[in-house]
Amino acid sequence: MQFPESWLRAYADPALDSDALAQALTMAGLEVDETVAVAPPFCGVVVAEVLDVARHPDADRLTVCRVDAGAGAVLTIVCGAPNVTAGIRVPCALVGAELPGGFAIKEAKMRGVLSQGMLCSARELGLSEDHQGLLVLPADAPVGRDLRQYLLLDERKITIKLTPNRGDCLSVLGVAREAAAITGAPLRAPSFAPVPATIDDRLPVRVLAPDLCGRFSGRVIRGLNARAPTPLWMKQRLERSGQRSISALVDISNYVMLELGRPSHVFDLDKVHGGLQVRWGRAGETVELLNGQTVAVDDWVGVIADDRGVEALAGVMGGEATAVALETTNVYVEAAFWWPESIQGRARRFNFSTDAAHRFERGVDFSTTVEHIEYITRLLLEICGTPTTRVGPIDDQVLALPERRPVTLRTERCRKVLGVAIGDEEIVEILQRLALPCERQPGRVAVTPPPYRFDLQIEEDLIEEVARLWGFGRIPAQPPRAPAVMRSQPEGRRTQHLLRQHLGAAGYQELINYSFVEAQWERDFNGVEEPIRVLNPIASHLSAMRSSLIGGLVAALRYNLNRKAARVRVYELGRVFARDPSAADGPLAVRGVRQPLRLAALAYGAVDDEQWGLPARAVDFFDVKGDLEGMLAREAIRFEAAAHPALHPGRSARVLLAGEPIGWIGELHPRWQQRYELPGAPVLFEVEVAPLLPVALPVATAVPKFPEVQRDVALWFDESVPLQGVYDVVGELAQTDPRLRCLRQFRLFDLYRPSVRASSKVGEVGANALLNKEKSLAFRLLLQDTERTLADAQAEAAVAAIVEGLSTRLNARLRQ
Repeated sequence: MQFPESWLRAYADPALDSDALAQALTMAGLEVDETVAVAPPFCGVVVAEVLDVARHPDADRLTVCRVDAGAGAVLTIVCGAPNVTAGIRVPCALVGAELPGGFAIKEAKMRGVLSQGMLCSARELGLSEDHQGLLVLPADAPVGRDLRQYLLLDERKITIKLTPNRGDCLSVLGVAREAAAITGAPLRAPSFAPVPATIDDRLPVRVLAPDLCGRFSGRVIRGLNARAPTPLWMKQRLERSGQRSISALVDISNYVMLELGRPSHVFDLDKVHGGLQVRWGRAGETVELLNGQTVAVDDWVGVIADDRGVEALAGVMGGEATAVALETTNVYVEAAFWWPESIQGRARRFNFSTDAAHRFERGVDFSTTVEHIEYITRLLLEICGTPTTRVGPIDDQVLALPERRPVTLRTERCRKVLGVAIGDEEIVEILQRLALPCERQPGRVAVTPPPYRFDLQIEEDLIEEVARLWGFGRIPAQPPRAPAVMRSQPEGRRTQHLLRQHLGAAGYQELINYSFVEAQWERDFNGVEEPIRVLNPIASHLSAMRSSLIGGLVAALRYNLNRKAARVRVYELGRVFARDPSAADGPLAVRGVRQPLRLAALAYGAVDDEQWGLPARAVDFFDVKGDLEGMLAREAIRFEAAAHPALHPGRSARVLLAGEPIGWIGELHPRWQQRYELPGAPVLFEVEVAPLLPVALPVATAVPKFPEVQRDVALWFDESVPLQGVYDVVGELAQTDPRLRCLRQFRLFDLYRPSVRASSKVGEVGANALLNKEKSLAFRLLLQDTERTLADAQAEAAVAAIVEGLSTRLNARLRQ
């Protein structure tokens, strides 16, 4: 919200300078973003009249002007502006003047003609970007008057950053109400004298949707002069509020919106066919808007239509077909109350925003539509009126207005929430300063919100009003007094921070992505054809709730690769959203939707930074698998081959913890690698966090006093036997076979597959293994007894137990 300070002081003029006023507004919750002068510094520029214009003798594009600058003598000034003509009044920089940027004006010869100053455009004075010609001033501008004084260029304009709930302050009057309440200055509220009707013309209007429009007011005015110029004072206020002057009819509507917070619309009456209908749109209807955009509407969008079709988007923007022009003489002025819920999201749906929608979405005063039409009418008559202008009666239809229910404020609760002892009398006085109708009762105050305050709905809203006016800065900052106890983390539970710490130590960088993702990601990476849709997405492409973290990791990888990153390690710990009919409301779910916490990581590029000590190698499945296993070193984690929509069908696995599936690991599917334009395939995993948090408590054991014994054994297995299956069998044997009670470690150290080329060198056994599609796995056993030195016979018995068990269970045979 931007406006000139003088406009605000016309309604409330506290005895504060600009900076003090800005500080007072900010501390009361209306944050002043900046207060700046309306024009940059310059001096020596006055109002001048061009007496006559002659062509320059030596330049086709220059003219020689005789100018009266009020100094007595007529000045000769060479000018190149295309709009310079005799009789206009323009800014003139005299000799010795200094323009913005430190540009000094001196007498100078231009193509042999002495120029005694400079005629200025708005851009040269820093007033706007318009440099098409000279800044033409009104014909009654006093010649010789300092331009800064005449145009009030020393005043300041204020920019306020409003919170979304304060729609009542989206006007100069609204901010003035606040300034008066904060400072105690009197509020000079506007009065709206009715304009008597001189004709009985009415435009038939039918409101068919009371849930869209609660009140609709309008008036016919005939015989206006749309070519009348907008007065300088109005044009200045509009421009200093960030609005471009268009024409008098449009400027008056915009002016009232900025001044009173009332968006209105002026229809060209001669372009309206029949009467108007206020209703919800219908499928297949379209309308060309004032911004040139043609949009299709449906039953979610409110419209104003005539007998020909849709003429405007209700509460958002008017249509081009009934827009006023310089030829317009007859108009229909409309002011309505649109329910905020019926306007919210409509402009964003069509990818634009309007000042009207911005206000109606937050709520606009529904009690003053008639008064504001009277005000607009008076401005139209004063600026565009002619001897033939005639005014019709106001047609006011009231259908359904918001109910103003009293909100009760308990004074003791107010003191408890704010932590300060504010007396009941002071609380009532603050509410009265805000012009809130209140009824005092023992220990409480009942407040009826005025029709322009849609933000006052619960008791806490009133407590906030008391705090704002009493002064946030006066509330003491007291430390909490509750007894605080440092509690230790349970040993049997790992924290999320430890998971982050482990991945950080492994070289991964943490990401924090939106929970909103592209719907295509859900189909690609999780096989979800109908994702959970976001009803009002913050951006068109963020339209679905994620059910996997993989999409965000792939997008981050692509982003970094586009910026020449060669090695990427990223992870994210966050919630996903999955449909589950059995899910009930709770801390981790809403009805029908689970919200589990997941951890996902992605690795791409070289396994390590380039160095002389290690050969260059791309990261693979086993590197990322090792990172995951290292994070869960003590857990019974295992992997089994399985397919996932996001992963390579032959290079992916399901992750199981204590026999339960908790996630996936693998290489990105080649199809998605190609679609997302990745030079190589990253390796990634995604697991549930909840199963990772419980951890077994460590158990103390005596330090062995006796040496360990090492044995190696190699066996032939069928190619289809997975290594995990071998580990599972040995784990079961260690629990049941007494010969293996001294087994401390069993791990793979070699894999051998015979090839056709080498079959002649490995003998008959190797040839049979090649024929039978077998592989050789070599294991190292570490054996140790805590009570005595292990004998060779015990070690050999342990090896024999493993060979026997694997031979029986997996058809393994000893490699000779």
